[in-house]
Amino acid sequence: MTLTIWVDDWQMQCCGEPFAAGDVVSWALMEADPEDYVDLVGADRADAIDFCEEHHGGEEGCAPTSLEVLSVVEVHCRYGVPPGARDRVNHPVPGTTVLVPVEGAADGWAKAREGVTFAGYLVTARRK
Repeated sequence: MTLTIWVDDWQMQCCGEPFAAGDVVSWALMEADPEDYVDLVGADRADAIDFCEEHHGGEEGCAPTSLEVLSVVEVHCRYGVPPGARDRVNHPVPGTTVLVPVEGAADGWAKAREGVTFAGYLVTARRK
């Protein structure tokens, strides 16, 4: 059975270990709430996200899971302040997602793409 895992760009940039398709990794996985990802990747893709990778305090009580990485895709999107928002916080703009297959290792950094910002990775993996 394959799993879809969200990996935040900032977590990888801070202290993540590069990984690539074919690698075996050991990650703390937290169940994902698809609603957290709808604006970022769209409803269909968000519904497919099973877990998010976490290594900044949220993993307490989560035993590391051994996984074989099958594929890695960069997720880029545009950010902006939603219409009618009272705060001035940028959020993903629905419908602006650009997916880019990763060739080589995912290290938390991605080539800049015009009009969108790198947000993280969608990883397909299976338990080892």
